[in-house]
Amino acid sequence: MTRRYGLRHNALICLVFILLPRSALAEVCDKERPGWDGAPVGLIGEAMNLFLSPAGIALLLLSVVALRFRHQWIGLGAVILWTVFITVVTMADPTGLRPQAMAEGCVGPPTLFIVAVAAICVGIVLYTKPRTGGADGSET
Repeated sequence: MTRRYGLRHNALICLVFILLPRSALAEVCDKERPGWDGAPVGLIGEAMNLFLSPAGIALLLLSVVALRFRHQWIGLGAVILWTVFITVVTMADPTGLRPQAMAEGCVGPPTLFIVAVAAICVGIVLYTKPRTGGADGSET
């Protein structure tokens, strides 16, 4: 024996499922990205948001200083700070809203940002490594 619900009951259930998540997710985007225009954020958009954040700009400047002066210790500090920044962006979510914001579209996946930062860090390490003498004893 099957139990049939009326049209009014099914409409009420659909209405609850349609309205509740959207209002909760809209609240998430107001907190995560207050100036969000409603367009979904992709890989490039999220990478730009993270690079143009105050911490991203400061770390880019620190990386440029390390590369310009070819200084190992500044380079090491830049690599460590980049690592901390990526860890905070990807793992530390005290509010727990990041997955919901990604589902809504106001926050994109940070994959491209992580790959770009890894390339920057590898470049810093390789460029600031100590110069060693060649086979004939001359410095390269």
